[in-house]
Amino acid sequence: MIDYPTVERALRSADPEALPEAVRDTLLTMGVDGVEVHLADYGLRVLSPVGALEAAGPVPIHAGGPVPIHASVEGKAFATQQPQYQRRGDGSTSVTVPVTVRGDRHGTLTACLRADGSDGEDRGGSSGPDAADGAASSLRAEVEALQAVARLLGHEIVVAERDTDRYQQARRASRLTLAAETQWQLLPGRSSRRREYALGAQLEPAYAIRGDSYDWAASSTDLTLAVVNGMGEGTSAALLTSLAVNALRNARRAGLELADQAALADQAVYAQHQGDVYVSALLLRFAYETGQVTVVDAGSPQIWLRRGRSIERVEVEPQLPLGMFEETAYVPQTFQVLPGDRLVVISDGAHAAMSPGGEAYGTHALQRGIISSGLLPAEDVPTAILREVSSHRSVEADDDAVVVCVDWYGAAAG
Repeated sequence: MIDYPTVERALRSADPEALPEAVRDTLLTMGVDGVEVHLADYGLRVLSPVGALEAAGPVPIHAGGPVPIHASVEGKAFATQQPQYQRRGDGSTSVTVPVTVRGDRHGTLTACLRADGSDGEDRGGSSGPDAADGAASSLRAEVEALQAVARLLGHEIVVAERDTDRYQQARRASRLTLAAETQWQLLPGRSSRRREYALGAQLEPAYAIRGDSYDWAASSTDLTLAVVNGMGEGTSAALLTSLAVNALRNARRAGLELADQAALADQAVYAQHQGDVYVSALLLRFAYETGQVTVVDAGSPQIWLRRGRSIERVEVEPQLPLGMFEETAYVPQTFQVLPGDRLVVISDGAHAAMSPGGEAYGTHALQRGIISSGLLPAEDVPTAILREVSSHRSVEADDDAVVVCVDWYGAAAG
């Protein structure tokens, strides 16, 4: 039987780099076998096993390699955020649960659980066991405990990443460029959930992203979202974006309104570069109680709204990019979102992507992408749309892209 307080003590007292070994060794003493920890790679294509520490001995936690997110039991648990089950020949049940922190999906935790009297049906990754009442009740209790352990492990990994590179290294299917390293360290996460909204975001090319980025912050009354694109290539674009995002954060944390946040970031970029380069930015603030969205459009990202079966672009007055001229004054505008609405924000690297024949991805293709991803959760929409953009382009990306999706539930959801 999994004893959560014992696992908690073991994880809290473990060294930052030793969390997988701590959870494995503790669960093994409780009759749990085959403990494996996988983390999602930056491109959200595979789940990579966290290999054993050198000091832990010659046997790794997981001897295999990465598993695909879109064709594996681990990937299904990651995507659905629900436990997945596989029956083993020895009578045990292999259970994979998501490792997620406040809606930000990190990976999965797999363990082989033994429940006396459980049936022998091969579930092959189905969404739940159908066993005799006693065995089913016992297995449910174990799975609930394993889910609690996975949530705790996720929180501990987030904290531990301040002190170790181990989990960052496990997420890399290939080497990041220096610009991409800069960008990924800047991001708040890739997804977030609370009762008022669900949010997902993704950057491409994940391992060579340059100037495109995003940022968000939630308070007790509203959500603030920024999608930015620094002009230029490589590290110069990444550094320019970093300057703009940190200037926006500085203004936001000082309690300034959205237009003033844009003005301060505009001044910071202009002071550094004197208008030689600039940053396209889209700033949005969602009020939980009313659903009113305050927006400052200072560049090229587009906003698309899906309401019921209709999809239309939200038209707002474009204003000057950040840092193009000295002391630009920005004027906020507003529009309304309703519970059930889905907003998709897409940068020009996606909506203006060109096919080999010179055809832009454009409005109709983007609408099709939003429709085809309609049944996906917000966390999966950006990856799905970027995959379609990549197929349209059919050649290596000549521009980076960001897509952000917001599903709005509103205050009534609370």
